[in-house]
Amino acid sequence: MTQNYLLPRIHVLAKPTGAICNLACSYCFFLAKEALYPGSRFRMSDEVLENYVRQLIAAHRSSQVTVAWQGGEPTLMGIDFYRRAIELQEKYGKTGMVFENTMQTNGTLLDDEWCRFFKENNFLIGISIDGPRELHDAYRVDKKGEGTFDRVMEGLRLLQKHDVEYNVLTTVNRVNADCPLEVYRFLRDEAGTDWIQFIPVVERINEEGHTLYQRGETVSNRSVKPEQLGSFLSCIFDEWVRNDVGKIFVQTFEASARKWLGLPSGMCVFEETCGMGLALEHNGDLYSCDHFVEPDYLLGNILEKEISELAAAEKQYRFGQDKCDSLPQVCRECEVLFACQGECPKNRFLTTSAGENGLNYLCKGWKAFFRHINFPMQIMTGLIRRGYPASEVMRVIALEDAFSRAGRNDPCPCGSGQKFKRCHGTRKKEKNLKGRA
Repeated sequence: MTQNYLLPRIHVLAKPTGAICNLACSYCFFLAKEALYPGSRFRMSDEVLENYVRQLIAAHRSSQVTVAWQGGEPTLMGIDFYRRAIELQEKYGKTGMVFENTMQTNGTLLDDEWCRFFKENNFLIGISIDGPRELHDAYRVDKKGEGTFDRVMEGLRLLQKHDVEYNVLTTVNRVNADCPLEVYRFLRDEAGTDWIQFIPVVERINEEGHTLYQRGETVSNRSVKPEQLGSFLSCIFDEWVRNDVGKIFVQTFEASARKWLGLPSGMCVFEETCGMGLALEHNGDLYSCDHFVEPDYLLGNILEKEISELAAAEKQYRFGQDKCDSLPQVCRECEVLFACQGECPKNRFLTTSAGENGLNYLCKGWKAFFRHINFPMQIMTGLIRRGYPASEVMRVIALEDAFSRAGRNDPCPCGSGQKFKRCHGTRKKEKNLKGRA
């Protein structure tokens, strides 16, 4: 007998064009998924669309429903497809239900008509951009191998022109990982975003150098190195915690703060289990996860079974539980386990020194990052618990920095009017002496 499990709120990434895209980004893991459906037109039919919207609504017990569109490149479906999706949401939506349509796009096909549609229907648009031109164009290229920066920025400016809500998704790869502040400041100041998502590029390859997602124990030369990732995030965090808390929202930092507060992170990669982020292909096939669109992780087709039934099946439950059940002992004993939870299962392909499988390729980077942010995170979460805004951490860090730079005869940064050596400098000296004891 098949066991069904009680479902929390689920999230489905719908891919109406499957893996089809107008670009050919070098590191894109999803382009190869075209091979799963030979001969397909890669366009979601109205039958699949209607079943998806109806079933997604039925699977939600809350009044807030997120309808997420991704690809490939979802704008290849054309605006009329999404107009139909809005009609279906109105048809099947329950009283008081609020829909948030989100779309992840490369932005190169956007025009005024698209942006007016997004604005009228309250779409949240994610734009994929990897930093300033030379960093973005390193890997984000078109079918001719030419850079796409100018076209992406043109699409982004159109979103701004029409006041469409947007954020940015930036991959962290072997090239841009060495330029953290250049990337962050560009996204903040030039792209003009206040919400940033960083995704590390990890491409597994075989001995011949061919990319084989979910296989191979080495990575491509496009993949970010673990140490690079740790340094990249730490450097940006230092800038953010001193200048931008409460103004710029970096998903990784927000998730980390929630973990330090003992709350769910809001990011599947940092949760103890996974399995509630499913991927829907253009033909109605539902997979365990966007990163596991492979035959072994096919749950079924929504034209044959409801999304709620497929998501609650034992196969998907086991997929989610495997995340914590398969952790090697070195992870279980790690002081930052509470924050990272072993990160994403797709990156767990190394062997520990004790011979256990399942060590995350990015482990050293995540560990360095979480150790680096521990002290300011303790300050921030302490402030939040006492009812202060998180942004107060900037003032505290500024004082800490001022104390660390102050000379013995300088005025004390606290504003007492005394020399540093006779005020907080005394405490600093006492602290150092205690540290030597």
